[in-house]
Amino acid sequence: MRNGRLVTLDAVGHLAPAEAPHAVSSLITAHVTAADPAYAAGMNVRRQVLGDAHVDRATAAITDINRDYQDLITRYAWGTIWTRPGLARRDRSIGVLTALVAGRHFEELEFHLRAALTNGLTREEIVEVLLQTSIYVGVPAANTAFAVANRVLNE
Repeated sequence: MRNGRLVTLDAVGHLAPAEAPHAVSSLITAHVTAADPAYAAGMNVRRQVLGDAHVDRATAAITDINRDYQDLITRYAWGTIWTRPGLARRDRSIGVLTALVAGRHFEELEFHLRAALTNGLTREEIVEVLLQTSIYVGVPAANTAFAVANRVLNE
């Protein structure tokens, strides 16, 4: 395999694909997608928007269970959608904040609030986005969203 590297798999005799198919599959997928321009662009944008520390934690937590999912979000969410020219990153952040509040995804809202600041939204604009969103998604979701925003924006 071009630009391949030697990997030793524990507890494998000599037929790695038969003895450790998931490990071999994950290694091949990681090698092939590393050369994928969408993956490289996605990792670049992901790091710019969410920060190196967040992305490093996410990649350090990759397991055989979530490896394909992490690859998917890096290539498609970050490498295909976030890199499109039709919206500025700050506008994409507005859409993401709204969707996360509407879906009640408050853990993810926390780091996307930080990303919104990175992408150029001001604290005041974030508050306006949350106010606008609250009318359409309901008071309970807005209550939690404002609590998360209060914590993040006052860090």
